[in-house]
Amino acid sequence: MPKTDSSEMRRFLDVLLKHGNFTRAARDLYISQPYLTQSIRNVEKTLGVKIINRDVSPLRLTPAGRTYYQYLTALENDKAAFTKQLRQYTHADQVVLRLGILPSLGNYLLPLFLPAFLKAHPTTKIELTEDILARNEQRVLRGELDFLIGQNPETIAPGIDSFDRGRDGYYAIIPNTVTWYQPHQAYLNPGALTTQDLLQAPLVLSPHGSSIRRQVDYLLQKYNVTPNIVIESTSTATITKLATAGLGVTFLPDSVHTRPDPERYNLLPLPQDLLSLNYFIAYPSDHQLNKVEKDLVTIFLTQLEADLAQSSTIP
Repeated sequence: MPKTDSSEMRRFLDVLLKHGNFTRAARDLYISQPYLTQSIRNVEKTLGVKIINRDVSPLRLTPAGRTYYQYLTALENDKAAFTKQLRQYTHADQVVLRLGILPSLGNYLLPLFLPAFLKAHPTTKIELTEDILARNEQRVLRGELDFLIGQNPETIAPGIDSFDRGRDGYYAIIPNTVTWYQPHQAYLNPGALTTQDLLQAPLVLSPHGSSIRRQVDYLLQKYNVTPNIVIESTSTATITKLATAGLGVTFLPDSVHTRPDPERYNLLPLPQDLLSLNYFIAYPSDHQLNKVEKDLVTIFLTQLEADLAQSSTIP
């Protein structure tokens, strides 16, 4: 019997766990049930442990099987990373730009500038890494990313230079489940609540490492407030939904539009000296930008400026 490689075994296990049955899994994989069964047994013989718990229905991984599955996943990730690194030599004529961005910013920022950039440079390949700012900063410094896209460049690590668009404000969502909600008012006047009031409410926030969280943590320290953080999420959409559903107060940039609903929540504009954002694109300080990279920076800035100008005309 031919030896099953790691990627094929990972696929076998994925389908087997999906169906919980050897017969249905084999049918889905377009292989015979004896071949699938023997492939699993060969792995178990090599490892010296059972990886499938056959005493339950549907079938499940054993503890050793979960460890083996994690090993296969790591192999696949390493193989993908190696392929990406090798591509610069096997496709030397193709420009590859590696961008790091916050997951919560990707759905807003990327559609604003990537289509225009790729229209100008159709042969350029974009590789995205969506992660929190702190980890993407380290990837830039290690040479694993070419560009970092985020907000509030004053918080980024030394050794990284940036171009920014200009400051935007924030607003708070005050749901009707907290003390400071004011009935039947879509918007509260700026300054209607003190900073301490906002910080002492139940909070829905992004995790440590994000730009907005760094600012909020600074305010918590400044005003000596122990926060009541109900939940954290890297997704702006999730944070917005949870706050408007009454889970707690949150802070969102003006670029993230929330429809007023005064029976469920208030919207409170915040002064820029309290919270603000400044979208930026950054790169290693010791790197000299080439023409394609300069075009990426220029299109990023001009497209965001155009979007800001358009947003400012919307009532």
